[in-house]
Amino acid sequence: MPASLVQTESILAIDVGASVTRAVLFDVVEGEYRFVASGQAPSTAEAPFKNIGIGAREAIRNLQSVTGTILLGPQDNNIITPTQPDGSGVDGVVATMSAGPAVKTVIAGLLSEVSLQSARRLAESTYSRVVDTLDLSDKRRPDQQLDSIARSRPDLVVLTGGTDGGASRSMLKMLEAVGLACYLMPAEKRPMVLYAGNHKLANDVRELLGGHAGKLQISPNVRPSLEVEDLEPASNVLASLVTNLRQRQIKGVDELYNWSSGNLLPTAYAQGRMIRFLSRLYESTRGLLSVNMGASASTVAAGFNGELTLGVYPQFGLGENLGAILQHTEIEQIMRWMQLDISSNTLREFLFQKSLYPSTIPATQDELAIMQAITRQALYLAVRAARTSFPASAHAARTDLMPKLDLLIAGGGAIADNGSVGQSLLLLLDAIQPVGIMPFLLDQNNLLPMLGAAATRSNYLPVQVIESGAFIGMGTVVSVIASASYGETVLRAKLTYADKTEVRADVKFGGLEIIPLPSGQTARLTLSPLRRADAGLGAGRSGSVTVTGGALGVVIDARGRPLNLPADAVRRRELMKRWSHAVGG
Repeated sequence: MPASLVQTESILAIDVGASVTRAVLFDVVEGEYRFVASGQAPSTAEAPFKNIGIGAREAIRNLQSVTGTILLGPQDNNIITPTQPDGSGVDGVVATMSAGPAVKTVIAGLLSEVSLQSARRLAESTYSRVVDTLDLSDKRRPDQQLDSIARSRPDLVVLTGGTDGGASRSMLKMLEAVGLACYLMPAEKRPMVLYAGNHKLANDVRELLGGHAGKLQISPNVRPSLEVEDLEPASNVLASLVTNLRQRQIKGVDELYNWSSGNLLPTAYAQGRMIRFLSRLYESTRGLLSVNMGASASTVAAGFNGELTLGVYPQFGLGENLGAILQHTEIEQIMRWMQLDISSNTLREFLFQKSLYPSTIPATQDELAIMQAITRQALYLAVRAARTSFPASAHAARTDLMPKLDLLIAGGGAIADNGSVGQSLLLLLDAIQPVGIMPFLLDQNNLLPMLGAAATRSNYLPVQVIESGAFIGMGTVVSVIASASYGETVLRAKLTYADKTEVRADVKFGGLEIIPLPSGQTARLTLSPLRRADAGLGAGRSGSVTVTGGALGVVIDARGRPLNLPADAVRRRELMKRWSHAVGG
């Protein structure tokens, strides 16, 4: 990229999470944007501070100590903008935020299998918890519906229904019910309302809800026709509403909003925005997947042909909601990932202790192993939930398999802080169970959402930072689908390096094979499956592909898809220890 095309401005990005607040500096180095440094501090959204500005300033001070650049003014303790002649300050500020309670949401639509499902998918694109639903099949009396909405005290109501220009009578009845429910609530507790239905009713919506909602926003219809669903315009409006809600709920958000000149985005929305951008930029033929395991939520963003599928799941967050994960899974499903011989009561106690003190980090290897098992199951559940919303073109041939993808990017402290890149990769392989051949990147500094926010200031910044190596290349993974007995050879692999030297491996079913290939290097990988195994080229098909190196090189996962763990606990733990050792555990 010619230096003349790059805006030479430094950008400070701030990410306020439920547990950690980060401050990251991006600047132009030798004509291209680079990730310079990161500082972090515990988040202060919760008691005793309940002011995110305190944690943000502490993260910025840590960044100052790393870079030696003064970013906060000595008098007012605010960010210095623009950059001063003495080198202090930055030219621009962007911010993302995932801290805050789950947004209590009521969704309403006409048809439960059409508009209501669109409303649910829209609500799942942010940090929401659906507390009530309304549709034409609702058997409750009108007064019962009103009471239910009023009792749930929602922060947000999402209204969908009716194709553009279609029938309106049923939708008007629903609008009247929601408007009356809002009217019955105290003025300061009234929810924000997003209307994303039949655009012909926009004026009626303003008349019926405008004076009763905490704030009313109207977006293009999520279902302009029965066959078409378009969530993107409504998700943009929803992101703005969530930001406004956080300004009402949490002290210090206004300050962050002013620092960033309004460029404050929900973290998940910024992550999804970046995945959509990368899917279009690199013209991904299969798709890109990004997962982020945070304290407030687990987020899964997938881009297919430039179209985004975004799922945000507070119920699978690893912070104060952690104890509630048992409402969505059996404790035995978490125990199956455990290398330790512990009781279910010990695990249950750990879950509730962690939910009380979400900012604590594992102090022993045993605690780390327990947290890894919990993270595996939370990510497993989040990815399976998101997969149901993938477009039809991205569905795998079998319902129990993931679709083939071109790239996976993983972030969040629960994934990045696992002691080694190998352990992080193994966690991802266990929980996601990918198929085919694809590289894995580790976003150890949680940069992806911040890049999504920074893209509004510079189109070049995200691409240049990613291509500069700011993410850790974990390696290229080959996932083998096979039917065989444990220990049987299912694949013969040959890696030919640039200097023509070769490494050969006979890969046995049930194991992991690691072939070294340093980061930044490419090599030719020849795959010859046996027993009609599928190594990403088709059942029984041989061939050669160019692969990229990484911290672990080329990883061949021949444990089968889906991954079937032994029912015997002793045998299962022995296998998991063997797999952990294979990746450097």
